[in-house]
Amino acid sequence: MTALTTISQTSLPAIMKAEMQAAINFALAEKSPATRRAYQSDFKQFEAYCARRDLTPVPATTSTAAAYLAYLATQGLRPSSIQRAAAAIRYAHRLAGHEAPTNAETVKATMRGIRRTVGAAKAPKTAATSDCVRDMLAACPDTLRGKRDRALLALGFAGAFRRSELEALTVADLVEKADGYEVVIRTSKTDQTGEGQTIAIPQGSRMKPVEAVMAWLKAAGITAGPIFRPINKGGKVAEQAMTGESIAAVVKQYAKLCGYDPAHYAGHSLRAGFLTSAAEAGSSVFKMMEVSRHKSIDTLRHYVRRADLFKDHAGASFL
Repeated sequence: MTALTTISQTSLPAIMKAEMQAAINFALAEKSPATRRAYQSDFKQFEAYCARRDLTPVPATTSTAAAYLAYLATQGLRPSSIQRAAAAIRYAHRLAGHEAPTNAETVKATMRGIRRTVGAAKAPKTAATSDCVRDMLAACPDTLRGKRDRALLALGFAGAFRRSELEALTVADLVEKADGYEVVIRTSKTDQTGEGQTIAIPQGSRMKPVEAVMAWLKAAGITAGPIFRPINKGGKVAEQAMTGESIAAVVKQYAKLCGYDPAHYAGHSLRAGFLTSAAEAGSSVFKMMEVSRHKSIDTLRHYVRRADLFKDHAGASFL
Protein backbone atom coordinates (compact mmCIF):
# COMPACT_ATOMS: atom_id res chain seq x y z
CA MET A 1 0.00 0.00 0.00
CA THR A 2 1.98 2.90 -1.37
CA ALA A 3 0.82 5.63 1.01
CA LEU A 4 1.53 3.73 4.22
CA THR A 5 5.31 3.77 4.38
CA THR A 6 5.54 7.47 3.63
CA ILE A 7 2.86 8.42 6.13
CA SER A 8 4.24 6.21 8.87
CA GLN A 9 7.79 7.51 8.52
CA THR A 10 7.33 11.23 7.96
CA SER A 11 8.16 12.22 11.56
CA LEU A 12 10.80 9.56 12.26
CA PRO A 13 14.55 10.15 12.56
CA ALA A 14 16.59 8.45 9.85
CA ILE A 15 17.98 5.83 12.23
CA MET A 16 14.49 4.47 12.93
CA LYS A 17 13.22 4.26 9.37
CA ALA A 18 14.63 0.76 8.75
CA GLU A 19 13.02 -0.52 11.94
CA MET A 20 9.72 1.13 11.02
CA GLN A 21 9.82 -0.47 7.59
CA ALA A 22 10.38 -3.85 9.21
CA ALA A 23 7.41 -3.22 11.49
CA ILE A 24 5.24 -2.36 8.49
CA ASN A 25 6.36 -5.52 6.71
CA PHE A 26 5.47 -7.64 9.76
CA ALA A 27 2.11 -5.91 10.06
CA LEU A 28 1.36 -6.64 6.40
CA ALA A 29 2.39 -10.26 6.93
CA GLU A 30 -0.65 -10.84 9.16
CA LYS A 31 -2.69 -11.13 5.96
CA SER A 32 -2.33 -13.90 3.40
CA PRO A 33 -0.43 -13.06 0.20
CA ALA A 34 -3.69 -13.18 -1.79
CA THR A 35 -5.42 -10.79 0.60
CA ARG A 36 -2.42 -8.43 0.57
CA ARG A 37 -2.40 -8.37 -3.23
CA ALA A 38 -6.13 -7.69 -3.33
CA TYR A 39 -5.90 -4.92 -0.72
CA GLN A 40 -2.91 -3.35 -2.45
CA SER A 41 -4.74 -3.33 -5.78
CA ASP A 42 -7.91 -1.92 -4.21
CA PHE A 43 -6.04 0.77 -2.29
CA LYS A 44 -4.03 1.72 -5.37
CA GLN A 45 -7.29 2.36 -7.23
CA PHE A 46 -8.58 4.41 -4.29
CA GLU A 47 -5.40 6.51 -4.39
CA ALA A 48 -5.87 7.05 -8.14
CA TYR A 49 -9.48 8.10 -7.56
CA CYS A 50 -8.37 10.60 -4.91
CA ALA A 51 -5.53 11.94 -7.07
CA ARG A 52 -7.90 12.66 -9.97
CA ARG A 53 -10.15 14.65 -7.62
CA ASP A 54 -7.42 16.31 -5.53
CA LEU A 55 -8.50 14.41 -2.39
CA THR A 56 -6.35 12.97 0.40
CA PRO A 57 -6.45 9.14 0.55
CA VAL A 58 -4.96 8.83 4.07
CA PRO A 59 -6.40 10.11 6.26
CA ALA A 60 -9.53 10.17 4.11
CA THR A 61 -12.70 11.93 5.20
CA THR A 62 -15.96 10.05 5.61
CA SER A 63 -17.32 11.98 2.62
CA THR A 64 -14.44 10.81 0.44
CA ALA A 65 -14.89 7.17 1.50
CA ALA A 66 -18.67 7.25 0.99
CA ALA A 67 -18.34 8.93 -2.41
CA TYR A 68 -15.76 6.38 -3.53
CA LEU A 69 -17.94 3.41 -2.58
CA ALA A 70 -20.86 5.01 -4.42
CA TYR A 71 -18.57 5.58 -7.42
CA LEU A 72 -17.64 1.88 -7.48
CA ALA A 73 -21.33 0.98 -7.40
CA THR A 74 -21.99 3.19 -10.43
CA GLN A 75 -19.13 1.41 -12.23
CA GLY A 76 -21.03 -1.87 -11.95
CA LEU A 77 -18.90 -3.56 -9.28
CA ARG A 78 -20.58 -6.22 -7.18
CA PRO A 79 -21.35 -5.40 -3.54
CA SER A 80 -18.77 -8.01 -2.47
CA SER A 81 -16.05 -6.22 -4.45
CA ILE A 82 -17.09 -2.85 -3.01
CA GLN A 83 -17.03 -4.32 0.50
CA ARG A 84 -13.47 -5.51 -0.09
CA ALA A 85 -12.48 -2.02 -1.29
CA ALA A 86 -13.90 -0.63 1.96
CA ALA A 87 -11.91 -3.22 3.90
CA ALA A 88 -8.71 -2.17 2.09
CA ILE A 89 -9.33 1.48 3.02
CA ARG A 90 -10.02 0.48 6.62
CA TYR A 91 -6.86 -1.64 6.80
CA ALA A 92 -4.68 1.10 5.29
CA HIS A 93 -5.89 3.58 7.87
CA ARG A 94 -5.31 1.14 10.71
CA LEU A 95 -1.71 0.54 9.63
CA ALA A 96 -1.12 4.27 9.32
CA GLY A 97 -2.50 4.90 12.81
CA HIS A 98 -5.65 6.73 11.74
CA GLU A 99 -9.30 6.21 12.48
CA ALA A 100 -10.87 4.48 9.48
CA PRO A 101 -13.50 6.61 7.72
CA THR A 102 -15.35 3.39 6.88
CA ASN A 103 -16.28 3.08 10.56
CA ALA A 104 -18.51 6.14 10.29
CA GLU A 105 -22.26 5.57 10.17
CA THR A 106 -22.51 7.58 6.94
CA VAL A 107 -20.20 5.16 5.15
CA LYS A 108 -21.87 2.11 6.70
CA ALA A 109 -25.27 3.39 5.56
CA THR A 110 -23.87 3.92 2.05
CA MET A 111 -22.66 0.34 1.99
CA ARG A 112 -26.01 -0.98 3.22
CA GLY A 113 -27.78 0.99 0.52
CA ILE A 114 -25.43 -0.41 -2.12
CA ARG A 115 -26.17 -3.97 -1.00
CA ARG A 116 -29.89 -3.27 -1.09
CA THR A 117 -29.99 -1.63 -4.51
CA VAL A 118 -26.98 -2.86 -6.48
CA GLY A 119 -27.49 -6.36 -5.16
CA ALA A 120 -30.92 -6.46 -6.76
CA ALA A 121 -31.24 -7.73 -10.29
CA LYS A 122 -31.07 -4.97 -12.90
CA ALA A 123 -31.57 -4.92 -16.63
CA PRO A 124 -28.26 -4.77 -18.52
CA LYS A 125 -27.61 -1.81 -20.77
CA THR A 126 -28.01 -2.29 -24.49
CA ALA A 127 -24.85 -3.18 -26.39
CA ALA A 128 -23.71 -0.43 -28.74
CA THR A 129 -22.76 -2.68 -31.66
CA SER A 130 -20.53 -1.64 -34.55
CA ASP A 131 -23.45 -0.31 -36.62
CA CYS A 132 -24.69 1.71 -33.66
CA VAL A 133 -21.25 3.17 -32.90
CA ARG A 134 -20.73 4.10 -36.56
CA ASP A 135 -24.02 6.02 -36.38
CA MET A 136 -22.77 7.80 -33.26
CA LEU A 137 -19.42 8.67 -34.86
CA ALA A 138 -21.19 10.11 -37.90
CA ALA A 139 -23.21 12.34 -35.57
CA CYS A 140 -20.11 13.87 -33.94
CA PRO A 141 -19.68 17.48 -35.13
CA ASP A 142 -16.35 18.78 -36.41
CA THR A 143 -15.79 20.87 -33.28
CA LEU A 144 -13.39 20.52 -30.36
CA ARG A 145 -16.06 18.76 -28.30
CA GLY A 146 -17.05 16.65 -31.30
CA LYS A 147 -13.44 15.55 -31.81
CA ARG A 148 -13.22 14.53 -28.15
CA ASP A 149 -16.48 12.61 -28.31
CA ARG A 150 -15.49 10.86 -31.54
CA ALA A 151 -12.19 9.79 -29.98
CA LEU A 152 -13.90 8.62 -26.79
CA LEU A 153 -16.56 6.58 -28.60
CA ALA A 154 -14.15 5.06 -31.13
CA LEU A 155 -11.43 4.16 -28.63
CA GLY A 156 -13.92 3.06 -25.97
CA PHE A 157 -15.48 0.64 -28.44
CA ALA A 158 -12.22 -0.55 -30.07
CA GLY A 159 -10.65 -1.42 -26.72
CA ALA A 160 -13.79 -2.78 -25.02
CA PHE A 161 -12.99 -0.33 -22.24
CA ARG A 162 -14.82 0.04 -18.99
CA ARG A 163 -15.67 3.67 -18.37
CA SER A 164 -13.41 3.73 -15.30
CA GLU A 165 -10.54 2.65 -17.55
CA LEU A 166 -11.27 5.44 -20.05
CA GLU A 167 -11.35 7.87 -17.15
CA ALA A 168 -7.90 6.74 -15.98
CA LEU A 169 -6.17 6.72 -19.40
CA THR A 170 -3.31 9.17 -19.87
CA VAL A 171 -1.17 10.12 -22.86
CA ALA A 172 1.69 8.09 -21.38
CA ASP A 173 -0.47 4.98 -21.70
CA LEU A 174 -0.51 5.24 -25.52
CA VAL A 175 2.39 3.66 -27.39
CA GLU A 176 2.41 4.35 -31.12
CA LYS A 177 3.11 1.39 -33.38
CA ALA A 178 3.02 0.97 -37.16
CA ASP A 179 -0.33 -0.84 -36.97
CA GLY A 180 -1.96 1.33 -34.32
CA TYR A 181 -1.69 1.88 -30.58
CA GLU A 182 -0.57 -0.34 -27.78
CA VAL A 183 -2.56 0.87 -24.79
CA VAL A 184 -1.41 0.20 -21.23
CA ILE A 185 -4.30 -0.16 -18.78
CA ARG A 186 -2.78 0.49 -15.37
CA THR A 187 -5.85 -0.01 -13.19
CA SER A 188 -8.68 -2.39 -13.95
CA LYS A 189 -11.51 -4.23 -12.27
CA THR A 190 -9.97 -7.61 -13.09
CA ASP A 191 -6.33 -6.66 -12.43
CA GLN A 192 -6.14 -7.68 -8.79
CA THR A 193 -2.35 -7.40 -8.58
CA GLY A 194 -2.05 -3.96 -10.15
CA GLU A 195 0.39 -5.27 -12.76
CA GLY A 196 -1.23 -3.46 -15.68
CA GLN A 197 -2.46 -4.90 -18.96
CA THR A 198 -1.65 -4.03 -22.57
CA ILE A 199 -4.05 -4.26 -25.50
CA ALA A 200 -3.76 -3.45 -29.20
CA ILE A 201 -5.91 -0.83 -30.92
CA PRO A 202 -5.70 -1.27 -34.72
CA GLN A 203 -5.70 1.74 -37.04
CA GLY A 204 -9.02 0.53 -38.49
CA SER A 205 -10.50 1.43 -41.86
CA ARG A 206 -14.04 2.32 -40.72
CA MET A 207 -14.07 3.80 -37.23
CA LYS A 208 -10.37 4.76 -37.31
CA PRO A 209 -9.94 5.00 -33.52
CA VAL A 210 -6.23 5.86 -33.62
CA GLU A 211 -6.80 8.70 -36.09
CA ALA A 212 -9.67 9.99 -33.93
CA VAL A 213 -7.55 10.04 -30.76
CA MET A 214 -4.64 11.76 -32.52
CA ALA A 215 -7.00 14.41 -33.94
CA TRP A 216 -8.47 15.11 -30.50
CA LEU A 217 -5.10 15.36 -28.74
CA LYS A 218 -3.76 17.69 -31.42
CA ALA A 219 -6.85 19.92 -31.41
CA ALA A 220 -6.87 20.13 -27.61
CA GLY A 221 -3.11 20.62 -27.33
CA ILE A 222 -2.82 17.70 -24.92
CA THR A 223 0.69 16.27 -24.64
CA ALA A 224 0.55 14.73 -21.16
CA GLY A 225 -1.95 13.79 -18.48
CA PRO A 226 -5.53 12.55 -18.90
CA ILE A 227 -6.68 11.88 -22.46
CA PHE A 228 -10.39 12.53 -22.02
CA ARG A 229 -11.19 15.82 -20.26
CA PRO A 230 -14.18 18.08 -19.67
CA ILE A 231 -14.63 21.13 -21.90
CA ASN A 232 -16.35 24.18 -20.43
CA LYS A 233 -18.90 26.35 -22.23
CA GLY A 234 -16.13 28.70 -23.30
CA GLY A 235 -14.32 25.87 -25.06
CA LYS A 236 -11.51 25.57 -22.52
CA VAL A 237 -10.19 22.06 -21.93
CA ALA A 238 -9.81 21.15 -18.25
CA GLU A 239 -6.69 19.69 -16.68
CA GLN A 240 -8.48 16.82 -14.91
CA ALA A 241 -10.06 13.71 -16.41
CA MET A 242 -13.71 13.26 -17.24
CA THR A 243 -15.60 11.22 -14.67
CA GLY A 244 -17.21 7.88 -15.41
CA GLU A 245 -20.60 9.57 -15.17
CA SER A 246 -19.71 12.16 -17.81
CA ILE A 247 -18.39 9.42 -20.11
CA ALA A 248 -21.70 7.58 -19.79
CA ALA A 249 -23.50 10.87 -20.53
CA VAL A 250 -21.63 11.18 -23.85
CA VAL A 251 -22.78 7.69 -24.89
CA LYS A 252 -26.37 8.55 -23.95
CA GLN A 253 -26.20 11.87 -25.78
CA TYR A 254 -25.18 10.31 -29.09
CA ALA A 255 -27.57 7.39 -28.68
CA LYS A 256 -30.39 9.95 -28.46
CA LEU A 257 -29.05 11.93 -31.44
CA CYS A 258 -29.09 8.75 -33.52
CA GLY A 259 -32.65 7.83 -32.57
CA TYR A 260 -31.85 5.19 -29.96
CA ASP A 261 -33.43 5.21 -26.51
CA PRO A 262 -30.77 6.82 -24.26
CA ALA A 263 -32.21 5.10 -21.18
CA HIS A 264 -30.93 1.79 -22.56
CA TYR A 265 -27.37 3.00 -23.11
CA ALA A 266 -24.47 3.85 -20.79
CA GLY A 267 -20.70 3.62 -20.58
CA HIS A 268 -20.77 -0.18 -20.51
CA SER A 269 -22.62 -0.22 -23.85
CA LEU A 270 -19.34 0.35 -25.71
CA ARG A 271 -17.67 -2.64 -24.04
CA ALA A 272 -20.71 -4.86 -24.49
CA GLY A 273 -21.06 -3.67 -28.08
CA PHE A 274 -17.51 -4.63 -29.03
CA LEU A 275 -17.91 -8.12 -27.58
CA THR A 276 -21.31 -8.63 -29.21
CA SER A 277 -19.98 -7.42 -32.58
CA ALA A 278 -16.88 -9.62 -32.28
CA ALA A 279 -19.05 -12.66 -31.50
CA GLU A 280 -21.34 -11.90 -34.45
CA ALA A 281 -18.26 -11.65 -36.69
CA GLY A 282 -17.17 -15.14 -35.60
CA SER A 283 -14.15 -14.09 -33.53
CA SER A 284 -12.80 -16.72 -31.17
CA VAL A 285 -13.47 -16.30 -27.48
CA PHE A 286 -9.73 -16.27 -26.82
CA LYS A 287 -9.14 -13.36 -29.22
CA MET A 288 -12.05 -11.52 -27.61
CA MET A 289 -10.47 -12.06 -24.20
CA GLU A 290 -7.21 -10.49 -25.41
CA VAL A 291 -9.11 -7.24 -25.86
CA SER A 292 -11.68 -7.43 -23.06
CA ARG A 293 -9.24 -8.87 -20.50
CA HIS A 294 -11.89 -11.15 -18.99
CA LYS A 295 -10.37 -13.78 -16.73
CA SER A 296 -13.02 -16.41 -17.40
CA ILE A 297 -14.49 -17.75 -20.63
CA ASP A 298 -17.78 -18.23 -18.79
CA THR A 299 -18.19 -14.47 -18.51
CA LEU A 300 -18.10 -14.13 -22.30
CA ARG A 301 -20.49 -16.96 -23.07
CA HIS A 302 -23.63 -14.83 -22.96
CA TYR A 303 -22.23 -12.56 -25.70
CA VAL A 304 -21.49 -15.57 -27.90
CA ARG A 305 -24.88 -17.16 -27.12
CA ARG A 306 -26.67 -13.94 -28.03
CA ALA A 307 -24.83 -13.74 -31.36
CA ASP A 308 -25.55 -17.40 -32.15
CA LEU A 309 -29.17 -17.35 -31.02
CA PHE A 310 -30.62 -17.85 -34.51
CA LYS A 311 -27.74 -19.81 -36.04
CA ASP A 312 -28.48 -23.51 -36.55
CA HIS A 313 -31.78 -23.06 -34.75
CA ALA A 314 -33.38 -26.39 -33.85
CA GLY A 315 -36.59 -25.43 -35.63
CA ALA A 316 -35.04 -23.81 -38.72
CA SER A 317 -35.97 -26.72 -41.02
CA PHE A 318 -39.65 -26.94 -40.14
CA LEU A 319 -40.85 -23.64 -38.66
